[in-house]
Amino acid sequence: MSDVETGTITTKVPARLDRLPWSRWHWMIVVGLGTVWILDGLEVTIVGNLSGQLAKPGSGLEITQAQVAGLAAALYVAGACSGALFFGWLTDRFGRKKLFLITLVVYLAATLMTAFSFHAWWFFLFRFMTGFGIGGEYAAINSAIDELIPSHHRGRIDIIINGSYWLGAAGGALLTVPLLSGLPVNIGWRVAFGLGVVLGLAILLVRRHVPESPRWLFIHGKEKEAEEIVGGIERQIGADLPEPKESVTVHQRKSIGFVRIAHTMVALYPQRTILGLSLFIGQAFLYNAITFGYAQILATFFKIDTNAGYYFAVIAVGNFLGPLLLGRLFDTVGRIPMISATYIGSGLLLLGTAWLFDQGLLNAVTLTACWSVVLFVASAGASSAYLTVSEIFPMETRALAIAFFFAIGTAAGGIAGPLVFASLVETGVPGDTALAFSIGGIVMIVAGLVELLFGVKAERKGLEAIATPLTAAPTS
Repeated sequence: MSDVETGTITTKVPARLDRLPWSRWHWMIVVGLGTVWILDGLEVTIVGNLSGQLAKPGSGLEITQAQVAGLAAALYVAGACSGALFFGWLTDRFGRKKLFLITLVVYLAATLMTAFSFHAWWFFLFRFMTGFGIGGEYAAINSAIDELIPSHHRGRIDIIINGSYWLGAAGGALLTVPLLSGLPVNIGWRVAFGLGVVLGLAILLVRRHVPESPRWLFIHGKEKEAEEIVGGIERQIGADLPEPKESVTVHQRKSIGFVRIAHTMVALYPQRTILGLSLFIGQAFLYNAITFGYAQILATFFKIDTNAGYYFAVIAVGNFLGPLLLGRLFDTVGRIPMISATYIGSGLLLLGTAWLFDQGLLNAVTLTACWSVVLFVASAGASSAYLTVSEIFPMETRALAIAFFFAIGTAAGGIAGPLVFASLVETGVPGDTALAFSIGGIVMIVAGLVELLFGVKAERKGLEAIATPLTAAPTS
């Protein structure tokens, strides 16, 4: 029954949401939805920094450090890709709220099972399932956030929220230090995963109060509920709000067919599709590789394993400061100049880091400093990849578009990245690791050049102005 029209309405819901001033209600959205990136950062970093500990005799698992940084990391990313596609389709079909509750429960259950791993295959299985839940979160959460945040704040807020991944990464890195040094080798890593479950349960309590996206509701024949939600937000904010002028007329449908969604992305917006893939492949290769593999680099070249979390925490802080300090420029200077500059700039900086490492001019401290500078610049760009694909496609395809680009881009870069990095670092030859750095730098530079060619000026524009809804009635 896809694409069957159920009615036609004219609504000002999008304009009413976009003209809202920033308020306590918006902070609730940020906390309830945006904190998922903290969970993801915590998850990935804990595993990366625990890789040396998991490989030690007596850990309770027969597993090598290369398997943790390589195979387990790739399975986590493969799960995230699969979950993004599966839950992304469901999110566009059944709504944002149902799915961002379900995906968080999947994450919680899988993380808890990881803590009880008794064999390598069990660990690998539930790393995949944890990624499956996180991937679904990306599609449901990004679409909901962009549809609820006012257009004048959307770029900055979205980029900072995506950058909050690194708050979780810093917390996970620091958390591993006392757990590894103060607890038995077979207990510390289990407690680390258990703490991720506790944080997830707290987020679930807040998330229950986040409403369904009014934009999704009025397209799917639930305009009364959409009006009630927006009216409730306006009353809660209580400001003297101007009357919105813009309205949109749509043909309501219960669901949108997958064939029509695919046609939209490939035939109607081919340049935007190339752009989305380029941005995701670039950042996915770089970030998944270094996130999963930095502890292996420290252990291989500098004999640092137990206290690797301190070094990674420094990198994580630099990553978060990038979106925090540069995020507002994406709404003022503009999307195209900022996205291209952050991608190309970070790629060039990484090539410089590769040369210094190959020449033997870096130690653990200076290598960490170099990576902090690289990722300060790269992090804002990487966060903008999610913002870009959620803005530049029609509302009916938003969650699936995010899922598609995340899955394809991350499968190409996020699975290959950890495997390539792990194999090159494992040789113990500085030139091989420098090569891994160089590959990451080049893919970032290429993505930045694609942004210059195909980027979309989306700053301070309503979502419906950037990409007309598929269900929009033609203007007379």
